[in-house]
Amino acid sequence: MTQDRTLRRMVRRETHSSRALPSIIVASILLLVFLWLAAESVLWLLNDRPLLASPAHIRQWLVGLPGSTVPAGLTAAGVALGILGLLLLGVAVGKGRRARRALASDRIATVVDDNVIAAAVSSTSRLAAGLAPGQVTTTVGGRSVRVQVRPTSGVPLDLASIKTALDGELAAYALDRQVTGKVRVANEGAVGQ
Repeated sequence: MTQDRTLRRMVRRETHSSRALPSIIVASILLLVFLWLAAESVLWLLNDRPLLASPAHIRQWLVGLPGSTVPAGLTAAGVALGILGLLLLGVAVGKGRRARRALASDRIATVVDDNVIAAAVSSTSRLAAGLAPGQVTTTVGGRSVRVQVRPTSGVPLDLASIKTALDGELAAYALDRQVTGKVRVANEGAVGQ
């Protein structure tokens, strides 16, 4: 295995969440249900007492269920099972991406949390605007970095210098996924900062 391929595998493991836990939970529940059904079937074939219910009792219960249950209860149970199925499908098919990004490097795998990127971008933008701490907040999304600046009341901002600093900071990171920087100025300013 080449070093490049190894680095990519390491980065992938750190930036994507594992689906092992949900898979193990679902497989364990299904295994217990099937083992119970198998044990009940063997006990029924041996004409022994069932653990909970024999296959004949289970079949009789299932056949009589629609007649003995309120239709709203059956509908609610069907909806609950449908939601559970959609949830499991979403976990299985979903991206599973963590809030982390890989920095470009030829020698080592470097993974940085999105909160660290947001803090660094906030600091750079704040220094470029000449603002006090707390006047700049940053959120990092999938493909964008959004900087919200709350200016000091009565002091004009140079948005071009903030945008240039933001773009320079993002370019210096050389992130594995291209992100665009956006600067937004809040409507209300900070007093006396």
